[in-house]
Amino acid sequence: MDTIMAATSAGRLSTGSSFLGSVVTTGASTTPASSASDSGGKCHHGVSLRRNDKALSFASPKSLRIAAVLQTQEESVKVPAATTTLETQSIDASTGDITKEIISAEAKLFVQTYARSPVVFVKGDGCKLFDTEGKEYLDLTAGIAVNALGHADPTWVKAVTEQAAKLTHVSNLFHTVPQVKLAERLVNSCFADRVFLANSGTEANEAAIKFSRKYQTVAGEKQIGEKAAADLIAFTNGFHGRTLGALSLTSKVQYRMPFEPLIPGCQFLEYGNLEEVEKAVVKGRTAAVFVEPVQGEGGILSTSVSFLKGLRRICDQTGALLVFDEVQCGLGRTGKLWAHEAFDVKPDIMTLAKPLAGGLPIGAVLVTEAVASTIANGDHGSTFAGGPLVCHAALAVLDHIQAPGFLESVASKGHYLKAQLQERLSNNPHVKEVRGYGLLVGIQLNVPAAPLVAAALKEGLLILTAGKGDVVRLAPPLIISEQELNKAVDIL
Repeated sequence: MDTIMAATSAGRLSTGSSFLGSVVTTGASTTPASSASDSGGKCHHGVSLRRNDKALSFASPKSLRIAAVLQTQEESVKVPAATTTLETQSIDASTGDITKEIISAEAKLFVQTYARSPVVFVKGDGCKLFDTEGKEYLDLTAGIAVNALGHADPTWVKAVTEQAAKLTHVSNLFHTVPQVKLAERLVNSCFADRVFLANSGTEANEAAIKFSRKYQTVAGEKQIGEKAAADLIAFTNGFHGRTLGALSLTSKVQYRMPFEPLIPGCQFLEYGNLEEVEKAVVKGRTAAVFVEPVQGEGGILSTSVSFLKGLRRICDQTGALLVFDEVQCGLGRTGKLWAHEAFDVKPDIMTLAKPLAGGLPIGAVLVTEAVASTIANGDHGSTFAGGPLVCHAALAVLDHIQAPGFLESVASKGHYLKAQLQERLSNNPHVKEVRGYGLLVGIQLNVPAAPLVAAALKEGLLILTAGKGDVVRLAPPLIISEQELNKAVDIL
């Protein structure tokens, strides 16, 4: 790939013509790349880097590609203030080669676990994303329901940069202030008495599995090693993660089959079928029932108040724990702080993750004192979880979501989006139903959704699939405007 030279003017890209000895522009001044090696700062693969208007020199094409990507990300797309749109850009005709190069490098370097879309993003601003060519996209995915505040929210950025300059990581061998403040905020905002912090949703669910089984050992007055209630109940179309325990509770066969045998004692019941639950949950055998109040990956599905209340009753009668997985549907996504609030049912354990830190990796397991009292020192742990950086970011997210009127605005925009979709798509023969809860909306099709997702990408709209591949999932940043929702509906 040619050396990428990022011009200092907004949104411009140009390309050089040679590998070594070329000039790489990183700021106001330029320096022949060969002279940069005297600066020190040697990196892997023979790369010398000097930042802040200094040149970069590269000793290999591989290093050149890596640095070129870095260069492109930092300099190529200049996004103006959040209230304006990207200026018309003068893009060199060969700029498309950057995207091809990155995609080609990904295919060679990474284990191919992802079917990525053919686009390379370098910048975000609110509900907009920009690719290497400066093209603007309206983001109705929010990084799979993660970026609740959108991209580069100023208060979030300020929180992250301030904390990064103070303290990032010390491990859980020591106390830190942001971690305790976050725990206090979470506990005070829900049913729970205590919290365990993790790094992701699947980690949170793994912890919930362990906590459920340990609880049953202690509650059943079993000695360690004696058989206690250990079976787990989950539901059709449910998704709880991809690590071994969480995968054992995830219903999609294509996710599970390549890795079987999974953990024993997991049973899937029909989502919403209380009669099946009555028969399957057995005192002394069933440790916990895992359920999503609103299924995201499963196709934007919810159940009835009577079903969740019935689960609570059955768990109380049998001694099983009720676990709500709100990794995707929690923290404001449905227009309530917690999705289960709409059902007036409280769990014993609740798992969180996606939007909590606004894009940084975090998970949380919220538990009652009855559960927490059975967990002893050393029963579980994590090196990275709950570090001061990610916890400070999470506090900034909570400040925003819990601000007066914010959740009401999410609910209102969710109703507006559904109404617009129902009106505009009602005559489309491929649309069976529009359903949703707050800003988690699904469009049920009678054909595969993937072609529509691909077509929307070309038109500058990012959307997701769900269910059996026949549902369009819309999970935009919670700060999206009605004007942006209108644009998305127009494109669809």
